[in-house]
Amino acid sequence: MLVQEEIKQIGVVAKESGVPIKTIRYYEELGLLKASGRTEGGFRLFHSDVFARLSFIKRAQSLGLTLSEIKDFLNVHDQGDLPCEHIKVKLQDKLVDIDQQIRQLVILKQELEGLLSGWETIPETPEETICPIIEKIK
Repeated sequence: MLVQEEIKQIGVVAKESGVPIKTIRYYEELGLLKASGRTEGGFRLFHSDVFARLSFIKRAQSLGLTLSEIKDFLNVHDQGDLPCEHIKVKLQDKLVDIDQQIRQLVILKQELEGLLSGWETIPETPEETICPIIEKIK
């Protein structure tokens, strides 16, 4: 006897996954999810594998991956391969980006600390100056 796979309406998927209906529709529009059909009333229907995909999408996003990158990984998966090597390369790239951002933030922090440590009230300022402290040249 064949076991029929459970198919759920988009509202049920949204409720059980915690992902809003609007987001599920957007993911489908981008090609991250595929509806298995529609009800007579036009509601999207999804196979139960949609929960694993939604979970993967949310986790990948939390690691800083874009929806475009996630779609590429899902396409590799849908072709029957594991996308782990592709994901590893992207995560290594993210680390490089984060290190660069940290360096930039440290420089910005030092600049802000320098500005704040030399904060002075200037009683008479020229009209063309908005804030002399911010506008003073480093």
